[in-house]
Amino acid sequence: MIEFYPQIKLVHVSAVMLSGSFFALRGLSLLAGLAWPRFAPVRYLSYGIDTVLLTAAMMLLTILPREVYANGWLLVKLGFVASYVVLGILAFRPQRGTGTRVALLSAAVLCFLQAYCIARAHHPAGALYLAGVL
Repeated sequence: MIEFYPQIKLVHVSAVMLSGSFFALRGLSLLAGLAWPRFAPVRYLSYGIDTVLLTAAMMLLTILPREVYANGWLLVKLGFVASYVVLGILAFRPQRGTGTRVALLSAAVLCFLQAYCIARAHHPAGALYLAGVL
């Protein structure tokens, strides 16, 4: 299966970028008062993208050697991904006020960006490590 690593990683990274971009677009549209981000086909498209993302991630997890995850970066990244998902779910609930929605969407995007930086750096500090702070 390792021979398919480049293709699986490409699918994973593409799905990450598509998922994050689509989330940001939906969030900004919701803040603008548009209704389409809550339509069922839009939600299902988001679920489909995230399913591809998770499937590729699980495939990568099974084919890469355990030494790649030795410093704990993957566990920290998964914590940020879980936070991103929960914050996103809360932000899209209809009963939220604009201020609360902005805070939740902003926090979700920051979690997404930190998870991305952790994945790029393969270090639990993520953005701080990439910036040379650590």
